[in-house]
Amino acid sequence: MQAQTWQGIMGLGVAGNFAGHLEQAGEASDFVAVMVRDKLAPKALFPFYVPGMAGQLGVFPIGSDTLLLPEAAVSGDEKVQIEPEVALLCELEYEGNKVVAVRPTAFGAYNDCSIRRPDARKISEKKNWGPCSKGLSANLIPIDGLVPGGPLDGYRIACYLERGGELIPYGVDSAVSDYSYFHTRLLEWMVDKLNTQEDEGPAEHINGLLQRAGHPRQLLVSIGATRYTEFGERHFLAPGDVSCVVLYPAARYDEAAVRSAIARREFAPDMSALIQAVRVG
Repeated sequence: MQAQTWQGIMGLGVAGNFAGHLEQAGEASDFVAVMVRDKLAPKALFPFYVPGMAGQLGVFPIGSDTLLLPEAAVSGDEKVQIEPEVALLCELEYEGNKVVAVRPTAFGAYNDCSIRRPDARKISEKKNWGPCSKGLSANLIPIDGLVPGGPLDGYRIACYLERGGELIPYGVDSAVSDYSYFHTRLLEWMVDKLNTQEDEGPAEHINGLLQRAGHPRQLLVSIGATRYTEFGERHFLAPGDVSCVVLYPAARYDEAAVRSAIARREFAPDMSALIQAVRVG
């Protein structure tokens, strides 16, 4: 993954779009003061990369084969977890400063890797600590929008941690269709948040960030992390681990096939796989 290829693409994530994840991550209380009209709705959009911005959010954080931990993770002062997700590469349409359409053009396996910081003021403070602090598969699969019955509907999200030669389920293998908001409802929610989300609690003023980035024409958005297995909820990343996130069509592959593909490091073209060696940055 070359930074110059993606330097003009803004990176955002969706918080709270998979039932139970925020509670497992210890983040549900962060959103108590955030008002939502629909209790099933995601809580907020958050930035993880803003092109041209000074400071940490202006550092390109995505890698496709390496995940660099902060130094404090070695001592245990920082606890870092995989967050397995679907990422959508989208085109944005504007009228003035207002976003009027979000059009997905491709999807891929994504790791919204996060530091567990209970005292963080903003979601973004847990998301980007430098180069290769996030992950995106090099194999993005083209789509034309996000409509019911589209190719993404039949996919599942698998997540494993490879540690000491053992492949351990880290995230609950989940259907992409189990996202709380998906298809048109997700895209309409995104358009609304891109235009109206304010600096409130752990959330940030997204439209202001779009303006600071010069109204980027493309957006990479991770649409929510799945639930953890019992192991994943209690264990954190360490140097020498390998993080594995795989999107696969359930009609063609099962768990055994996915595990075999990870072990061989050979993936079919209709799989989007993200395999990251975990090191210290």
